[in-house]
Amino acid sequence: MTLSFCTAQLNFVVGDLSGNAQKIIAAAHKAYAAGARVLLTPELALCGYAAEDLFLRPAFLRACDEAVHTVARETAALHGLVIVLGHPHPQASGGLPLNAASVLCNGQIEQTYAKQALPNYGVFDEQRYFAPGSQPCVFEVEGVRIGLLVCEDAWWPAAAQAAAAAGAQLLAVINASPFHAGKPHEREQVLRARAQETSLPVVYAHLVGGQDELVFDGYSFALNADGTVAGRAAGFQETLFFTQVQSTPVGLQCSAAIAPHASAEADLWDALVLAVRDYVGKNRFPGALLGLSGGIDSALVLAIAVDALGADKVRTVMMPSPYTADISWLDARDMAARLGVRYDEIAIAPQFDSFQQALAGVFDGRPQDTTEENIQARIRGTLLMAMSNKLGAIVLTTGNKSEMATGYCTLYGDMAGGFAVIKDLVKTTVYDLARWRNAHDPYSTGLNPIPERIITRAPSAELRPDQTDQDSLPPYEVLDAIVVRYMEQDESIAALVADGFAPADVERVTRLIQLNEYKRRQAPPGPRLTRRSFGKDWRYPITNRFRA
Repeated sequence: MTLSFCTAQLNFVVGDLSGNAQKIIAAAHKAYAAGARVLLTPELALCGYAAEDLFLRPAFLRACDEAVHTVARETAALHGLVIVLGHPHPQASGGLPLNAASVLCNGQIEQTYAKQALPNYGVFDEQRYFAPGSQPCVFEVEGVRIGLLVCEDAWWPAAAQAAAAAGAQLLAVINASPFHAGKPHEREQVLRARAQETSLPVVYAHLVGGQDELVFDGYSFALNADGTVAGRAAGFQETLFFTQVQSTPVGLQCSAAIAPHASAEADLWDALVLAVRDYVGKNRFPGALLGLSGGIDSALVLAIAVDALGADKVRTVMMPSPYTADISWLDARDMAARLGVRYDEIAIAPQFDSFQQALAGVFDGRPQDTTEENIQARIRGTLLMAMSNKLGAIVLTTGNKSEMATGYCTLYGDMAGGFAVIKDLVKTTVYDLARWRNAHDPYSTGLNPIPERIITRAPSAELRPDQTDQDSLPPYEVLDAIVVRYMEQDESIAALVADGFAPADVERVTRLIQLNEYKRRQAPPGPRLTRRSFGKDWRYPITNRFRA
């Protein structure tokens, strides 16, 4: 006996019930024609993950229910094909809906399983939206009894063991697990434990695509009962992934193509590209624009944007101030030419002079300080937003996590825009990715997209004479290590000092993280790439006097 599974590793749009349903129906027809008899869709595939407070709208739940019946009806002719469909399911008794997976076959809804473990940490708020289930779901296809789990159910032993106790011979897990660095390996490790504990093979279906701040990486896979990888889909791309399940004297065995895991840098790059492509495309922007300064951050964002959208949909503007170095002009022009994007220059000196003249009376007798630096940044933000209004293109901001953590950014200035591409990358990772992208040329141009001088020169905001970032911040190697350990890993100030960080540096950085919460609350959304990003993962009060 051989049973063919097809995993629909697809990219859905939240709220596009008709479009998502038609994508699933098309996948079902392709899978059936290829010989599959089980089609797995990701968690909440029908409505997209995560629909957030849409789940609290009765009209939304009714529309989802109608879309389930549409999928069942329009696949009824695929006799014998079983479709596992992820969707929200309203309860007849009222109350919160269920995070459900229905088993469809021959136009009928045969069973509906409710997710039991509802995560309520990090970016997850499922206890706000769903009621938990309590019963296992086992269905049979061509003599194989399949136990169904949804996402977090597979993170803990209980639900898998309940499915095994109910007679399952194989676990089918549908999932929408947001990406962060290292997460693809973690998923396989967790599911390996479930396979070994239950002595059951696993077929794991995962979502792909960008949704606001979340990115889903794909990498669907199959494991044999001993936990060995029997198959893996490629990451960060849509695919129909086929797994053959055979009956052998020692039990069911899975086999499929095994795509390799990419490097950590490649996964980060693909996540960034996918996030930008989907945010721009799903929100129907005609393109993107950004301020190109000649520095490393805007250079990296430009390279990501071109890989995501194509050079014809990206434009840049250089806005030199009186303090902009000549090499910044030259490097910005050089990079724009290398990538083939439109490049404009708008000098901000006249506007800066006008602001200073207008404010001279109220500033009388006060020396210049960061106020004048911020004015320059805000002039640039105003120009970029004017171009966005006129052209319809979204402004991509270029601030990194080190800057967002410490407030080394200007509210309504360089923070002005629609999508903060690298807001979850610390500065040292920005440099690492720039070097990685220069070493990996998918277009075979033979020309590094990021000029080497942009990578090697000292970073500077160029808002006052001879300025460098390190005038105001500790060295990035120190700053980033403190940010990662304190903010991402929740290590204490005492632990950082005990490990050799200078007390003054630790005090300064952690204090800046606290003081600048008000800025981060007003920042654009951007892709989550680490275990803990500023945004849904980090919820600290703005008005707060506690200090450790």
